[in-house]
Amino acid sequence: MRSLLTLCVLTAFVLPAYAGNVTGIVRYEGKVPKMRPIDMSSDPACCLNEDDRARVNEALVLGADKTMANVLVEVVNVPKGDYPAPEAAVVLTQKGCRYSPHVLAVRAGQPIKILNPDGTVHNVNGMPEKNDAFNVGMPKDLAEYTLTLDTPEPPFPIRCDVHPWMRSYCVVFDHPFFAVTDDSGVFEIEGLPPGEYTIRAWHEKLGEQTASVTVTEQRAGVHDFTFARPSAG
Repeated sequence: MRSLLTLCVLTAFVLPAYAGNVTGIVRYEGKVPKMRPIDMSSDPACCLNEDDRARVNEALVLGADKTMANVLVEVVNVPKGDYPAPEAAVVLTQKGCRYSPHVLAVRAGQPIKILNPDGTVHNVNGMPEKNDAFNVGMPKDLAEYTLTLDTPEPPFPIRCDVHPWMRSYCVVFDHPFFAVTDDSGVFEIEGLPPGEYTIRAWHEKLGEQTASVTVTEQRAGVHDFTFARPSAG
């Protein structure tokens, strides 16, 4: 009887951690292309960054077991509901003459705070199609700028015209059901009611994939994505 009671108590605590979530891992398959390090010598202020990772080309960032960073995963058939935008800003930092994060996911109407801690001039040139384009000059004495994008939009590039290697992508959602992977490749989307969902994974160079998952009151929807370099021809 005691064992049964213990099992029931443990189940009560474990199930909510899984129900309503979609989770998985994104990996790269095949030979990894050699990525040329970024040359920042055109601006001595950029070279002050001692982090070698800052000079890594972020078009393909892999972790252990070829797990992939910077992959956007989203729910396509979003459940009906009211999803007000958070008041807290998301942050895009220009540190070491790199944008961080490389893929910026934001809600429509949510503030985007752009930081410039570098002590050198940057400009933030965003090229959306559904929202107004923006091109914000940020000299070294302008450390912070805030803007808002009000319309959902698929990924679009942000670049710095002063430092041509600086490039990131921004995507705007009208719901909270999305995630961006770090180099662990893991994604987790929370808070979904039970149902059948289509999820889409997007990578800037390797395109997109879709999959179907089922979320129940007892179990998360689980799917792993695998991307590969397109074959020649």
